[in-house]
Amino acid sequence: MKVDTVIVGSGTAGLSALREVRRYTDDFLLVNEGHWGTTCAANGCMPSKALIEAANAFHRRHVFEEFGIEGAGGLRADIPAVLAHVRKLRDGFVKGPESVPEKLGNRAISGRARLRGPGRLEVNDLSIEARAIILAPGSRPVVPKAWQGFGDRILTSDTVFEQTDLPPRIAVIGMGAIGVEIAQALSRLGIRIAGFDAVENLAGIDDPEILGVFRPLLQSELALHLGGPAELTEAGGAIRVTGAGGEFEADAVLAAIGRRPNIDDLGLDTLDVPLDDKGMPEVDSATQRIGDLPVFLAGDANGWRPLMHEAADEGHIAGRMAAPDAQGGGLCRRTALSIVFCAPQVARVGPPLSVLASQDPLTGSADFSTQSRARMAGAAAGLLRIHARRGDGTILGAEMCLPEAEHLAHLLALAVEQGLSVADMLAMPFYHPVLEEGLRSALRGLMRQLPGSGGSDLSDCGNIGHDALD
Repeated sequence: MKVDTVIVGSGTAGLSALREVRRYTDDFLLVNEGHWGTTCAANGCMPSKALIEAANAFHRRHVFEEFGIEGAGGLRADIPAVLAHVRKLRDGFVKGPESVPEKLGNRAISGRARLRGPGRLEVNDLSIEARAIILAPGSRPVVPKAWQGFGDRILTSDTVFEQTDLPPRIAVIGMGAIGVEIAQALSRLGIRIAGFDAVENLAGIDDPEILGVFRPLLQSELALHLGGPAELTEAGGAIRVTGAGGEFEADAVLAAIGRRPNIDDLGLDTLDVPLDDKGMPEVDSATQRIGDLPVFLAGDANGWRPLMHEAADEGHIAGRMAAPDAQGGGLCRRTALSIVFCAPQVARVGPPLSVLASQDPLTGSADFSTQSRARMAGAAAGLLRIHARRGDGTILGAEMCLPEAEHLAHLLALAVEQGLSVADMLAMPFYHPVLEEGLRSALRGLMRQLPGSGGSDLSDCGNIGHDALD
């Protein structure tokens, strides 16, 4: 069988690539193994945020008395009902991606694809030749082989939302973004949680000052055992988890130690390109192309930035670059942006501080434990740090743990993307009272460090053009 383009994978990257491929040809195939849909909608960002919203709503009862509201002690979280609510929302989110094979008809094939060379692959017993191949097979949670003997007591982000109930004690191993989000949410719903990680970090935070503020805030809600590998042993029907000098007996363990690209047995070895020790070829981030071949590797499978919006961009890029008349060196990537939906939210914009340090940037900060709007909301906690270039004050990046950090992070991402300076940002209006006033405080701190500082936040006005007014 011969076709112009084959896309392998129906996740975010695959569907984004499909949209672009259909701009130049109707002669394509979309191949998918297993569930038709996206990790984000089915068991990633969407159901996890639904769980977090429920958990945060229940957690708000702790500030009711401060607001003069009585009766919080009578509230309880019905875990089965919470999980049913999450699944109901999730099932709505996945309807679109799940409808793809029906809409595509014989252009959609369910089965496992394996490359047989740069322009050939096999699906089930079908041999296919294609001018271009876009690989977007996604990723899966890592579960160490030694843990698999504990059976369904080992949960992952792919299985936790399928549970109709959860036990009273859960150990979360891996305190990156996924682990921190789910651990805090379950703790807020009344499940006893202990978090373990081999490193001292949390939520992927790079800036040690942000980590120093965030860790005690999270530790006030759940036990943390960081800095040593976790070991699991049977303990009379429970699972004993030990690590970093701590011990916890759990009814279940959530494995959140990362995701593995689905590239094993994909046939990348048939492309005659160098592979690293994990079997990964070098991929151009601006084109998603493997070497100089008409083969592209996009989304979580390439391991570059395993985030939904990045996967969508990479699918878009691969689809554009796979066109027969594609020209140029590729498409520019957007400013790096990551958000962890814990409380306070953790976010980073642009390169991490460990990378920016070589530029010796200026840094402005704002303490949100005293920020007025955050105090009104009963959420006063956190720290914002913004980094700017010495000399001209161009915003380079930022990291934060703040209430509603998702909004400030997007504003700062726009500033970095547009090359705005501290002065440019201070020239915009700031309403009162809003969380963004904390952003202004950090910017003013930066401005004081720049040459020629001390002027007005406002730009000088020219004449209006009317004698009576000028």
